[in-house]
Amino acid sequence: MAYVSATDMVIDARNRKYAVGHFNLNNMEFIRAFLLAAQETQSPMILGVSGSTAKYMGGYRSIVGMVKPFIDHLAITVPVALHADHGNFAQVLDAIDAGFSSVMFDGSSLPFEENLHKSEQLVEICRKKGISLECEVNGIGGEEHGVVKVGGTADPEQCRRLGLIGINMLAAGIGNIHGKYPADWPGLHFDLLEEIARITDYTPLVLHGGSQIPANMLRRAIALGISKINVNTECQMAFAAAVREYIEQGKDRIGTGYSLQTLLSPGVEAIQRVAMDKMMLFGSVGKA
Repeated sequence: MAYVSATDMVIDARNRKYAVGHFNLNNMEFIRAFLLAAQETQSPMILGVSGSTAKYMGGYRSIVGMVKPFIDHLAITVPVALHADHGNFAQVLDAIDAGFSSVMFDGSSLPFEENLHKSEQLVEICRKKGISLECEVNGIGGEEHGVVKVGGTADPEQCRRLGLIGINMLAAGIGNIHGKYPADWPGLHFDLLEEIARITDYTPLVLHGGSQIPANMLRRAIALGISKINVNTECQMAFAAAVREYIEQGKDRIGTGYSLQTLLSPGVEAIQRVAMDKMMLFGSVGKA
């Protein structure tokens, strides 16, 4: 079964100058779409699960119990990591106990020394269990209550110190944000990215908020050290648009078009296409 940690895939991505796609799950349909996309493109892939999604889908253990059988059922052979996204310390421990193969500790809202200390604790736990660990510094901008905050920028010295403790991936703000990007978004700070990559001895770096960033920016970010790119918003928008079109065309009123498997299938196909397009852009096609 192709259920692994993300460690080897992000190291390979860093060394060969491509990025592994991290695609956030939102329900069962997303699991199917992303697994099929990875298998068809022969791409390694990371399935991300936020804390809110874990609650919605019955907890971390329930999600492990869905993803692993799905991998077997669809005969998936490419490497797939199941990653707890933006977890606090307790959530990360819960995900580890549930059987996740990769976790992200987001201590960016804590004082840096506390973030560093908790990250050090998790390094030891994850290393013993063969689980990959991503950590974050400074915080990343995004949409909150309808207000878009401009993406923050990381402190290179904090990045250096966090990179020294043995984490597998580092998320550092370089002007990127979660959610939709505003029209006046100034873009990514490539000079900062280059400095962070150098000062962390080329620890695999993570770009959150990968939806809607122009392709030329993503390619340059990958060339400078980004090894994992998170995508969520764009997939959800594609899913919603496809299902909306199906209903607006009245297809749900024809025969058994109201069946949820039928009604949601355009959404599944839409997010599978988005994921495959991103894998092509990230350069991960054929890297499994």
